[in-house]
Amino acid sequence: MQKPLYDLIIIGASAVGTGAGIYAARRKLNFFIISENIGGEVASSGEIGNWPGIIETNGIELADQFKKHLDSYGVEIKEGWRVEKIEPIKNYHIVHAKRGNEIAQFETKTVIVGSGIHPRHLGVPGEEEHYGKGITYCTVCDGPLYKNKTTVTIGGGNSALESALMMVDIAKKVYVLNLNAAFRGEQILIDKLTQKDNVEIIFEAKTKEIVGEGLVSGVKYDDKNGQEHMLDVQGVMIHIGMVPNSDLVDVKKNDFKEIIVDAKCATSVPGIFAAGDVTNIPYKQIAIAAGQGVTAALAAIEYINRWSAV
Repeated sequence: MQKPLYDLIIIGASAVGTGAGIYAARRKLNFFIISENIGGEVASSGEIGNWPGIIETNGIELADQFKKHLDSYGVEIKEGWRVEKIEPIKNYHIVHAKRGNEIAQFETKTVIVGSGIHPRHLGVPGEEEHYGKGITYCTVCDGPLYKNKTTVTIGGGNSALESALMMVDIAKKVYVLNLNAAFRGEQILIDKLTQKDNVEIIFEAKTKEIVGEGLVSGVKYDDKNGQEHMLDVQGVMIHIGMVPNSDLVDVKKNDFKEIIVDAKCATSVPGIFAAGDVTNIPYKQIAIAAGQGVTAALAAIEYINRWSAV
């Protein structure tokens, strides 16, 4: 059998990819990182105050630091590629990828899946039609478009709180619709938001429809008593959770489509490792994802050291 070309392929160029890439480079592995973009969901984050060593930054700046760190080691990043499938072949793997009309296959001894997550959709009438016409799942990306307008952030976790905090400094008025009776995010973010004068928080609100002709003009919701209300808004920021990007690999997953890994980030398939938010780790945090990337890289190195071509 022909020996696979690469020692390792890392899928995803965010916290996992950076942590894994640094350690793979330091061990001088024959590897590269492949990703549709650099930074992933990290680049879409707002204020970041829990990255060790940096008191305050934001997602775009942190993603830029990730890239600079990888560049300092000369790590190759194949950007713009979407991995479609990982195919196990005996004791190596074929990574199938696509960029536009271009198709490629890469052979490797090991793979680290750090493909992360993507935003969950509401699934209500008007959502699909108004995407990009007043609806966004990335407040950092699109929030500045709504300067001095009225917006609503839908959700109750940290990403929703960060969205609303960003918008209170941009929009004239900010509503927050939370399906639950309380926020689920960090108390420091809740405290900051509740001190703002131009925000109105509505708990136990179930979003029913996003309305508008061409552009968004309002959001319908039911209160806790089932009574329907309408908010007149020009922007809708949806932050209701994330879905793992795990369809590219056939390994054991839980009911949430999260890849099941052990303490060394190994999956149910030898040679395939996974790390970060795409896995069943209990806490989805940037610092944890970076650490898991390091763990996965060291585990992959251990596997490579024992790898045999026969």
